[in-house]
Amino acid sequence: MAKSSSVKKKSAPRQPSEPAAPPQAAAAFDKALPEIEALSPDRLIPLNLDVPRAVSQVLGVLPGLRALRGDIAAHLPTFDIARLDRLETYALAAWYAHLLWLSSGGAENALKPLLAEAAPLRENLLGDAEALARRGLLDAATVADIRAGQGHIDIANDLVALSALFSASWSEIAGKTAATEEEVKRAGEIGPQLLAALGVREHGKGPGPTEAADRRARAFALLVHAYDQIRRAVAFLRWDEEDADVIAPSLYKGRTGRATSTTDTTEAPADEAPAGPTASPGTPAPVTPAGT
Repeated sequence: MAKSSSVKKKSAPRQPSEPAAPPQAAAAFDKALPEIEALSPDRLIPLNLDVPRAVSQVLGVLPGLRALRGDIAAHLPTFDIARLDRLETYALAAWYAHLLWLSSGGAENALKPLLAEAAPLRENLLGDAEALARRGLLDAATVADIRAGQGHIDIANDLVALSALFSASWSEIAGKTAATEEEVKRAGEIGPQLLAALGVREHGKGPGPTEAADRRARAFALLVHAYDQIRRAVAFLRWDEEDADVIAPSLYKGRTGRATSTTDTTEAPADEAPAGPTASPGTPAPVTPAGT
C-alpha cells in the first residue's frame, strides 16, 4: 500500500489551543455521552495527565490532522475515519467531564475568591508573555489572541492557554522572564476551577462525586484511544517525512522516562492509579513546565 508524500516539508509545531467555553463543551459532552457510558471498564487507562492541558494539545493539532483526512481515507481504507471526525467532540467532552468533576467538589462556593486570584494572575502572566513575544521568545500572534479575551470565561480560558504556552517553551524562557514556575502551575490549576465555578453558577451543581469521576475517566479514555489511533495512522502516512510526532505529538511527551512512541495507550505511564468511579473530586494535578 503506497504512502502519501503530498507534503514533503516538515510541519511547524502547533501552539496550544484554548478549550471551548462551557456551553459548547456541554453540547459536545451530550453528543458523546452514549459512547462515554458504553465504554467498557477494561478500556479505562491511568488518568495521570492534566486533562485541560491534554485537551488543549489535541485541539491545537486538530487543524493539521484534518488536513490529512483525505490521505488517511485514501491510503488507509480500513481506518475508522469517524475517529478523526469526532476528535474535537471527544476533546471538548473530556474537558466538560473534567469541569463536572471539579464542580462536584463544591465549586459553587469558590467563584468570588477564584476571580480575585485569577484576574491579576492573568494580567501578570500576560504582561510577561507580551515581553517575551517582543523578544521573539513566544509567538506574538498567540499572545495577542489571548490578550483579546474579555469576561470571566475568557479569564479562565486565558489562564489555561498561558499555562500551556509558558510550559511548552519553559526550557527556552526560564531565567528570561519574571514569571515563576509556581505562577505557571497555578494558572493551569485555577483556569479549570474557575470555569467549573462559572458553569455551576450558570447551569447548577453537577453530578455527585462518584458519577462525575467515572464519567471523567471514561471521557478521557475515549479521547486518548481515538487520538492514539489517529497518531498511528499519521505515523504510517508520514513515515518518510519523519514529522509524525510534530503533527500528532504524544500526550505524554516530556514526562520523565517517556520515550517517543506511536501509541499513548499501550505504554501510558502508570505512575498513578487509574481514576475510577471512587476517585475523589479536587483540583487537577499541576504540570511542571518542561525543562524543569
